[in-house]
Amino acid sequence: MSGADLIVRPAIAGRDALAISQIYSHHVLHGTGTFEEEPPSAGAIADRMEAVIARGWPWLVAEADHVIAGYAYCAQFRDRAAYRYACEDSVYVREDWFGRGVGRALLGALIVSAGDHGFRRMFAVIGDSANRGSIALHERLGFSHAGILHDAGHKFGRDLDVVFMERAV
Repeated sequence: MSGADLIVRPAIAGRDALAISQIYSHHVLHGTGTFEEEPPSAGAIADRMEAVIARGWPWLVAEADHVIAGYAYCAQFRDRAAYRYACEDSVYVREDWFGRGVGRALLGALIVSAGDHGFRRMFAVIGDSANRGSIALHERLGFSHAGILHDAGHKFGRDLDVVFMERAV
């Protein structure tokens, strides 16, 4: 599938939550990019989506032929007011769409949208320093390394680092 066939659009909780929950569930159960260990329900995902969207922040999906191939969103980095111009991104791609440009399309659109929503700085908080796909994606889109928290999480019987990356929006 070519990039021209992929549409990145704002997500709609009632319409997209089930597909998003299925994508995220795969990452929860099989990946270390998230430290969540139990997949949330589609209803819980819809609630998360609505909370982000209600704050005026972007939540996007990549769609091709009526299939949600991935999603991305950003939210304020921390709740305190001083962080109001800093956001953290999240990008997840459906496992059968890896390597097809979905992550790049989503993150590229998210960076633009974050700026449109008033953010000035975007942080990536990447689970697992061995998560080369996510780290490389962020590098390709202009993120620089900002540090590592060693052994910050524990999943699948092993300790996992957290990689911080950042860029201007």
